[in-house]
Amino acid sequence: MKISYKLLNERAIIPQYQTKEAAGFDLHACIDAPIIIEPGKRELVPTGIAIELPPGYEGQIRSRSGLALNHGVVVLNSPGTIDSDYRGELKVILINHGEEALRVDNGDRIAQMIIARHETVTFDEVAELGRSERGEKRFGSTGVK
Repeated sequence: MKISYKLLNERAIIPQYQTKEAAGFDLHACIDAPIIIEPGKRELVPTGIAIELPPGYEGQIRSRSGLALNHGVVVLNSPGTIDSDYRGELKVILINHGEEALRVDNGDRIAQMIIARHETVTFDEVAELGRSERGEKRFGSTGVK
């Protein structure tokens, strides 16, 4: 599948896969000055690119495992959704759950994106829903282990 993209800043980095069989490609920060994400704080980090996804597909913005493990920094609304009709700049909401501030510099890999097919549904109101083994049991009803 080919994805059309537009560079919105001359310093933007084209998304790229790091390995041949990687599911997600990296998104890079495109910023004029470093962004410091203090512990417990969140920041919106621009990428300097816009993309055009085909109908029936979405972009899922996910955390990078290294940032999560080593710094406690993750994508706040993970996975963030990029709809196929969105044409604006891709931006990533990062939150720092770690104990130290994280400095984000221009070009840093800040998140990854996966392109996924999705279905569009219609809703049909009914008087009763079909029965299931779980029924209306709530969170944790199937046990912890």
